[in-house]
Amino acid sequence: MDFTPTPEQAAARDLAARIFGDLSAPDRLAAAGTGTDAELWKALCAAGLPGAVEEVGLLGLVLLLEEQGRTTAQVPFAVSCVYGLLAVAAHGSADQRARLLPGLRDGTEVATGALPARGGVGRVRVEDGRLTGAVPLVPWLRDATFVLVAAADRSLWLVRTADAGCEPVELTAPWRAGRLVLEGVRGERLGGGEDAGSGGSGSGGVGSGRGEGAGSARGPAAVVYDDVLATARTAFAGLQAGVCAGSLARAVAYTNEREQFGRPLAAKQAVQLRAAEAYMDTEAIRVTAYEAAWRRDEALAYGTHALTAAWWASEAGRRVVHAGQHLHGGVGADVEFPVHRHFLWGRQLDAYLGCGGEVLAELGDLIATEGTAAERSATDVSATEESV
Repeated sequence: MDFTPTPEQAAARDLAARIFGDLSAPDRLAAAGTGTDAELWKALCAAGLPGAVEEVGLLGLVLLLEEQGRTTAQVPFAVSCVYGLLAVAAHGSADQRARLLPGLRDGTEVATGALPARGGVGRVRVEDGRLTGAVPLVPWLRDATFVLVAAADRSLWLVRTADAGCEPVELTAPWRAGRLVLEGVRGERLGGGEDAGSGGSGSGGVGSGRGEGAGSARGPAAVVYDDVLATARTAFAGLQAGVCAGSLARAVAYTNEREQFGRPLAAKQAVQLRAAEAYMDTEAIRVTAYEAAWRRDEALAYGTHALTAAWWASEAGRRVVHAGQHLHGGVGADVEFPVHRHFLWGRQLDAYLGCGGEVLAELGDLIATEGTAAERSATDVSATEESV
């Protein structure tokens, strides 16, 4: 495997780094409060970065989200690309792609997802194309024009937010979240048709989120759901890698500038060791996210890899942002100090992806399921050869 960015991926990453760096300075972030930075979103869309994700793939998106995470920029970039652009491009019907992709590319349409990144499905019911139920937390719902909703049978439905109810929810990080309320709201199945996932690329085009061979036995709706979920986990792990890198960079700068007894704090061995551990954790998040994203782009199974990236992002991400606070000493407790934003984002991503124990348990179940499926396949092949 080769994680070296292509020229297109590198160019998109460098452009994103410049825009995020210029427009997400601490003073502008403080002025934005808990709202979305409309000027930054407009600049990203004018530069063509949302639309570029189709070309640079999931690995390219992870690189872009790293740059967002470094600055904790308040825009719905991750959710719109994952639950909108990539989901519709991979699994939407021809009509859905024609109608929705242009707006997602230029930013006039903003998507989000009402499915838990930690796995499982909610209690949304579907009857005759109408959805009923509630999803307690949907990130960036208050900015979205449509939301991708997971029904109890794992089918995915596109719903216009103007037709649904939205109750504001304040999270640890300023993600403009809301509680989605559906009371017989009309939706359209992702992929179109009555059979879940029958439209678009459905069970083809990209590796199944659960692993090769597992999807066909579970039905096309589950294959699509698993792919979107694994894509989300990978993307948000990339975002966490950036959040952690930004937190660590601030801690390194602070400990090199802050002196104690005539020497920089960074000269102390305990500080160096804490920073080194945070660096290794950050690199683990980054490389596992890169691997999962690369496998999806190469049309390989990546469900277990996405869960691995999510585990590192949750477990190690929490350690890194706590270390960033700790290395700032008393200043780290100041909620107005820039590093505190990284702490809030890191803890929010930890909660959104699911705590480490939950993710690890799901990963173990998936590995066991895939192992059982492989054993059955081998047994079937052996029986066929014996009969021949």
